[in-house]
Amino acid sequence: MPRSGAEARRRLQQAALELYGERGFDRTTTAEIAARAGLNERTYFRHFPDKREVLFDGEADLRDTMTREIAEAPDGLTPFEILLRAFRKAARILEANRPFSEPRLAIIAATPALRERELAKHASLTDALAEALRRHGVPGGPAGLAAQTGWATFHHAAQSWIDNPSQTLDVHLSQAFDDLRALSATPGADR
Repeated sequence: MPRSGAEARRRLQQAALELYGERGFDRTTTAEIAARAGLNERTYFRHFPDKREVLFDGEADLRDTMTREIAEAPDGLTPFEILLRAFRKAARILEANRPFSEPRLAIIAATPALRERELAKHASLTDALAEALRRHGVPGGPAGLAAQTGWATFHHAAQSWIDNPSQTLDVHLSQAFDDLRALSATPGADR
């Protein structure tokens, strides 16, 4: 038996990842996940409310990390510079969890119910980023637009990192935000 709740969570997550990869999400039960982890189903439900949430654990930590970084950002930065700082902190978490993150993304992409949950989680996270930007002094509408655009850019960078792991996520983030700046640059005066 695991000695800590964190160890039980880790084992349940790993078991779910393996079973979803082998059988698919729809053909896997929480009882099977618990059994694979060497635990009982009651223990599963102590840690996760349903079989989708096992793949989304850590979202609160990610949100806290990013909103804290926004709150601590120095004055004088643009909203995108503030967000890039926050995303770089989040990138360290994702890089440390790459063995879980990569197969997790493939399972989510193949499962409509998980894609729906992911979209809801992303919307909640984007709202939290927008609120953190507002508290940092960015006006309401622009804060929401920056959070949505920034999150899309972060997601693009993360997918590039999964597709091309030869470079760090930080390198992919820098490139994605450089591309965003280039896309939003003012065209030449002759237009």
